[in-house]
Amino acid sequence: MSDGTATTTPGPRGGALAGTLLVLAAAASFGTTSILAAFGTRDGTPLATLLAWRYVFATLLLLVVAGGPRALGAPGIPRARLTWQGGAAQAAIAFLSLSALAWIPPATLAFLFYTYPGWVTLLAALRGSERLDARKLVALALSSAGLAIIVGDPLAGALDLRGVALALAAALIYAALIPWLGRVQAGVPPAVSSSFISLGATVFLVAGALVQRAPLVPAGVAPYGWALALAAIPTTLAFVTFLAGLARLGPVRTAIVSTVEPFWTALLAALALAQPVPARTWAGGACIACAVVLLQLRSRSSASS
Repeated sequence: MSDGTATTTPGPRGGALAGTLLVLAAAASFGTTSILAAFGTRDGTPLATLLAWRYVFATLLLLVVAGGPRALGAPGIPRARLTWQGGAAQAAIAFLSLSALAWIPPATLAFLFYTYPGWVTLLAALRGSERLDARKLVALALSSAGLAIIVGDPLAGALDLRGVALALAAALIYAALIPWLGRVQAGVPPAVSSSFISLGATVFLVAGALVQRAPLVPAGVAPYGWALALAAIPTTLAFVTFLAGLARLGPVRTAIVSTVEPFWTALLAALALAQPVPARTWAGGACIACAVVLLQLRSRSSASS
């Protein structure tokens, strides 16, 4: 790992606009997670079982996207670190964040988990790994305000400390994972990195299911379909586009742009329930959009100077 003394510069592979679009695509994909998981567990399928099959399918899909075993065997890939460290972190984030819903409402989970852009920014400042300027900080404030508007009062529901602890733990792990991935997967194709992370997550989640004595073979066919949907959209598609965007934007801008995810989740939830989209969702989305545009204007002005 880096000693944290050098300044992180986003990768040269494409411009900031391309990176922003990739992270937006990843956020939209990640935004389907809670809805697909809710459908996948509504028939009584344990969350641990659904997550295990999600990553089994994702590993197979990512192997195809990456170009097969030959691509994964290329030299210079930090396989062990991506598989065991990245996989453990990803498994923990998936399990902790979705498990928190047993004790706190979705709005509270969203509010707590999406403190991670602030943690990413704080870590970058402490490490001196990325230059922070006024525009980034204003964008962070705008995106945080947008999130607060979307979720409403996070204290309106029951506030169980177990759920709060799980949500904050997931946020902190994710905040540490983003810059770590930016360093470790540098120069490695996103699909290849994602394949090893998914493989590691599969091992940990299958082990977790066994420890919890959750059935590894769910009843019926429907859970497999939901697991496959989770594998295809908020895992395979999301991982590849997120890592590609991270290589272009760096950790702080990537985290801020990613706050569009709860806006997309709110839109999907309204569509799934055939309900109108609340005005506060549009207002919060507008704040997040302003943050994204502000970051893009910064990158253009930097490029022209």
